[in-house]
Amino acid sequence: MRAALIIAALTAASGCVLQGAASTAPAAGAAAATPAPTPASPEAPAAALPPPDAVAVLRAGDGSPRGSVSLWRAPSGLLLRVDASGLPPGWHGFHIHAVGRCEDAGFQSAGPHAGHGGGAHGLLNSAGPETGDLPNLFADASGRVRAEAYTGLVSLDGQNARPAIMDGDGAAFVIHANADDHTSQPIGGAGPRIACGVVTKG
Repeated sequence: MRAALIIAALTAASGCVLQGAASTAPAAGAAAATPAPTPASPEAPAAALPPPDAVAVLRAGDGSPRGSVSLWRAPSGLLLRVDASGLPPGWHGFHIHAVGRCEDAGFQSAGPHAGHGGGAHGLLNSAGPETGDLPNLFADASGRVRAEAYTGLVSLDGQNARPAIMDGDGAAFVIHANADDHTSQPIGGAGPRIACGVVTKG
């Protein structure tokens, strides 16, 4: 069975807030209690982690900053943390691309997905996935993304015989305009490349 790739967290950037269980109705003749207003919760700080082993600084096609992807070596793959902003609200395809270049406005210099040609694209594709396939990201109404993901399909330097993304031509993370359906070819309908970041050692 191929190594699993699991989304670890989509944080409050999704805009979903649990309000708690519904209260029971008051007894007959009892006055209904007026609930106290719930104060807005401040955004929780990111969990403390050691310094990352590698980082990709994300930029839009015009060169403006869009955030970062931090990478940590794990025993069987890589932990990724994404902190991005300025994206269109909604779901976005997110992939590792085969070349560490983000030089042109459409980011075609980043090449295809890592592992392209070694299997079909898509985490839900029975003939896949490619090693660069990752879960989608969700940008909230303000365009913010805070998420963690884990991939067991690649490594930084070839650890445990997994393909290395820090090879001779490097690698880049790319965020696409649309969601990846994780099945169709060649990129799951994810559309144009709207942000790109070259992976560099931390």
